[in-house]
Amino acid sequence: MKIQDVLEKKVTEGIHTLYSVTLPNVEFQPTRKDFEGDITVVVFPMLRHVKGTPVQIGEQVGAYLEKELDIVIGFNVVKGFLNIIISDAFYIDLFRDIRENKTFGIVPQSDDAILVEYSSPNTNKPLHLGHIRNNLLGYSVAEILKASGKKVYKTQIINDRGIHICKSMLAWQRFGNGETPKSTGLKGDKLVGNYYVAFDKAYKVEVAAMIDVGTDKKVAEKEAPILLEAQQMLLKWEAGDEAVVALWKKMNGWVYEGFETTYKNLGVDFDSYLYESDTYLLGKDVVADGIKNGVFHKKEDGSVWIDLTAEGLDEKIVLRSDGTAVYMTQDIGTAIQRVKDHEDINGMVYTVGNEQDYHFKVLFLILKKLGFTWADKLYHLSYGMVDLPSGKMKSREGTVVDADDLMEDMTKTARAISEELGKLENYSDIEKQSLYKMIGLGALKYYILKVDPKKRILFNPEESVDFQGNTGPFIQYTYARIQSILRKAKDTKIEWQNELKITGLHPKEKELIKQLQVFPDTIQLAAENYSPAVIANYTYDLVREFNSLYQQVSILGETDEEKKVLRVQLSQKVGEVIQSAFGLLGVAVPERM
Repeated sequence: MKIQDVLEKKVTEGIHTLYSVTLPNVEFQPTRKDFEGDITVVVFPMLRHVKGTPVQIGEQVGAYLEKELDIVIGFNVVKGFLNIIISDAFYIDLFRDIRENKTFGIVPQSDDAILVEYSSPNTNKPLHLGHIRNNLLGYSVAEILKASGKKVYKTQIINDRGIHICKSMLAWQRFGNGETPKSTGLKGDKLVGNYYVAFDKAYKVEVAAMIDVGTDKKVAEKEAPILLEAQQMLLKWEAGDEAVVALWKKMNGWVYEGFETTYKNLGVDFDSYLYESDTYLLGKDVVADGIKNGVFHKKEDGSVWIDLTAEGLDEKIVLRSDGTAVYMTQDIGTAIQRVKDHEDINGMVYTVGNEQDYHFKVLFLILKKLGFTWADKLYHLSYGMVDLPSGKMKSREGTVVDADDLMEDMTKTARAISEELGKLENYSDIEKQSLYKMIGLGALKYYILKVDPKKRILFNPEESVDFQGNTGPFIQYTYARIQSILRKAKDTKIEWQNELKITGLHPKEKELIKQLQVFPDTIQLAAENYSPAVIANYTYDLVREFNSLYQQVSILGETDEEKKVLRVQLSQKVGEVIQSAFGLLGVAVPERM
């Protein structure tokens, strides 16, 4: 049982005994490092129900707890904070329970299902740094929700239609000379992305030429021949033109193969895929029903709108005057279709950048107005942009940071720093390369995921691979250190799997157990907030506590056999929790380093 549960019952009982008052709840917080104690009861909220000063109430409640609970061996009151000292025996028993729990912190899966959407790229270009943050967030949130007890479906909707892919297709027709991923040795998504850039260059040349002969700039930008031809290609695609559709399928096929390679290297996966070419007509029937029910209204030009001004938003179009859908229409239809496809889901998470905050406010509100009860459980996992010291990225100008290139660069950076530090003696070349990749990817993932999703990130590759501080490699190195301790303990025949017989704890052992015990609550908190940063920063705090123990007491050199057993067992459990926590972030940990 958690210490908070034990104390809450007794504090409530004590207040009723002392003051004849029933408290609705008791507020706890960790005791500050500069005060003696293990857990703190915040007295101030009690003043709404109990007459007296915070210090008087704290003193009386502390004395009551000390009398009634064997595990409370002392207390002190600082202003409105009752700091309670818990016996070593409680934490020893707690650690016994933690040690025996092989799935510590992980809740068995329930029937409460949720769908998490992430990635959702366009098929005119390869994945870039922004997509990496999206994928890492979506994948990690899905894993955290799963660990918290949810049944999770991972999905993406691929934006495989529209003017963007027609631009790449047209440029390939004009400039490609029939080249393919096989003939060029390029990944398919990179090849198609090159032609998206080629289109933009040709378009700019045509616009400049038109302006030179006196055409207005805005007119030139709208009527450049290559753009008009791309628009015509889109119309042919929508009409089912065989040649255009065949080219579209071929080039998108190249891109899908490229995406899969990137996903595999990044370590993310999906349970299902949707394609915009299949969903872009969804929602039109819902709009028709919404008009009948008074949710939407039709204007004189035939366009259909919804008025959300009463909710502090504005009017939003859901169908154009020519009857064609807008993005909002298909998002409405896609959400409804997903619930039909997965009848057990009662919530969805959309991992999309914060530039779409308004769009999702409107989408969720429309779905509520349409009467879908599950609309209350929709969540926009909004995240900030990722910047580099060199500035913003632009896809059509070819200045993006390619995801594959970045992962390769991270591996190279990890190699350079590892070799400089001389950490990999006695490794084979294959082992080194595998470890460089693990460190590089771990550095990248941790650096991005340790930041609250809503915050913008300035990504610094060299800083992320630092072996000191709040970084992935620092935590990976600590995990490897623990595995080394366990191997040596096994070699020296320490009976460290035996039952604990210890009666007292070193303060650092106690602090480490206290940090371990909050792992289950940390997973639940991360799930409630859809925030991998909660897991990342918990893991860093756990590692700091372990390293503090490692520096202040001997583990394998301890002469007291029972203390040695405890410390080895603590090391083992810390390692297990690091591995479990990093697994939720999609980060691998090395057995040696």
